Amino acid sequence: MNVADLTGLALDYWVARSLHDFVREIHFTDSGETVSIRGNDRGRPWDGRFTPSTSWEAAAAVLERAQRLEVRERTDQGAAHCVADFEGSHRTVEGRGDSLREALLRAFVESRYGETVDDVLHEAQVLSGERAQPIGEETAQGSYGGDMPNPDGQIGDIQSAPR
Repeated sequence: MNVADLTGLALDYWVARSLHDFVREIHFTDSGETVSIRGNDRGRPWDGRFTPSTSWEAAAAVLERAQRLEVRERTDQGAAHCVADFEGSHRTVEGRGDSLREALLRAFVESRYGETVDDVLHEAQVLSGERAQPIGEETAQGSYGGDMPNPDGQIGDIQSAPR
């Protein structure tokens, strides 16, 4: 799928995937029509709907990562246009869209993944860097933050007295 064609749910999803320093989990709500995320962006927790394609509040997470941003609201072809450099990317990208927000978001996704991306993975997933993995029993255990229980015991384990 071309990044230049991303809109709505697909654009929201790929923006969330591109924010791997912020987003830990991606879910879908409203019968699969809305992206929902869990994460922590620079000390601000986020647990709920994530719709940067329609909300500047959500798109601000991308805007804050721009190190250089040049914008033109409308070009000769009628589209908004931007040229940007983002934190964590070593290249300058261009984005076009029906609105400045859409152009900015497309530029951000392109800065992370290039000109094309895969289809939207319509299931709950956990992000590990740039990779997404469906959330399942194996993933849930793998993402457990503490030490896994060890039946043979470890230093500091409290076990029942031998019989």
